[in-house]
Amino acid sequence: MYEIRFPNLGIVLKNVADGFSIGNFEIRFYGIVIAFGFILGYMTIAKEAQRTGQSTELYLDFMLWMVVPAILGARIYYVLFSLKDYVKEGQSFRETVFGMLNIRGGGLAIYGGVIAGIITLIIFAKKRKVSVALMLDTCTMGLLVGQILGRWGNFFNREAFGAYTDGLLAMAIPVEWFGGKNYLLSTVNNGIITQEMIDNVLNINGKEFVQVHPTFLYESIWNFGVLLVIFLYRRHKKFDGEMFAMYMWGYGLGRVWIEALRTDSLMVPGVQFKVSQLLAAFCVIGASVYIIYKRVRIKNQTEEV
Repeated sequence: MYEIRFPNLGIVLKNVADGFSIGNFEIRFYGIVIAFGFILGYMTIAKEAQRTGQSTELYLDFMLWMVVPAILGARIYYVLFSLKDYVKEGQSFRETVFGMLNIRGGGLAIYGGVIAGIITLIIFAKKRKVSVALMLDTCTMGLLVGQILGRWGNFFNREAFGAYTDGLLAMAIPVEWFGGKNYLLSTVNNGIITQEMIDNVLNINGKEFVQVHPTFLYESIWNFGVLLVIFLYRRHKKFDGEMFAMYMWGYGLGRVWIEALRTDSLMVPGVQFKVSQLLAAFCVIGASVYIIYKRVRIKNQTEEV
């Protein structure tokens, strides 16, 4: 267990574990946080369904349908854009497949989970003969709650952070957590540790720390802001699907700038573009076009009447 510091805020969090063991079975806090996010997300969805006169059991059924596909989607997305880490020369087919399926080894991408969840929702809504757009709106705030909490799993894992910074919210992680200074030097520019982090190692009471952007925290705070806007606006929406489109726009906009700070981003194979940043930009553009189109259409229909 190691401490985590926010030096410029004067915050010191000592003995922050990433999990605990029961016998020989290890339980990671990341998994607990994700599970709690699912539960609180459903409670939010159920409350919104109740407010809009929908069946809460419908959404409970959907959540049960969606859990496994969402996890698989998050894993598949991550593996597809990290194939070099799983397909290695001299490695057997069995070892390759096991590595891809070993979620406990880390590697889940939020976008993959959201995409799989949306596909599952469309299939579920068609099967139950209910509105896809209304279901998307109803699930929007619950999705944001899950994402807000889920990012704190990255805190316990000391992952999903950004490049070096000495800003107000800078987070300091002990060099020891990464295996020591020599190990860090051997992994510079591996997509996580940068030379700038090494050049600016912080020494506090004889301990060395790398100081980074806590991008998981930025995203959690940003998503809370998006959630607050949607919560205040939801009674004034103009059409079904608008709340989800607002989520796509707001979340995408935040992810564009936050992803630019990260050092561990998944990259588009063969080119130096961050796949999640490109997808976020596409979400912003697509949501903007959709909202404008729907509002113009509603305005025209109102004028015709």
